[in-house]
Amino acid sequence: MKASVRLLKSDNPYGKGNNVNRRIKMISMIRLGDIIKKLDQPWSPVEVARVNDQVIRMSLVKGEYHWHKHTNEDELFYVYKGHILIQLKEQNDIDLHEGAMVVIPKGVEHCPKSIEPSYVLVFEPHILKSRGD
Repeated sequence: MKASVRLLKSDNPYGKGNNVNRRIKMISMIRLGDIIKKLDQPWSPVEVARVNDQVIRMSLVKGEYHWHKHTNEDELFYVYKGHILIQLKEQNDIDLHEGAMVVIPKGVEHCPKSIEPSYVLVFEPHILKSRGD
């Protein structure tokens, strides 16, 4: 009796036993320099990435924004390039240079202002209204 061997080709690059129908998300690198090239209007944030329930937005910060607060959410400012001042009511202003960051707790009235044209990353819940309350 002759034994026959049957070879099966698989389109599954992950080997036997893996779910072939599983969706694989492509991971891509983000180049902030490319994002900067898209920013031509001050105070018009562009979404850079989402992480869980958070969004990272980048803005060209030029001049002064308006006084506002976020009632239910904290907000993190990271100065990628430039120099900004976060003005605060009833507290000392926060002077942020390139590479510095600060977390503004919910309910704290603040007003970002650029000392020079700056590029700032803001980390906040994706449901947050960028304009504040």
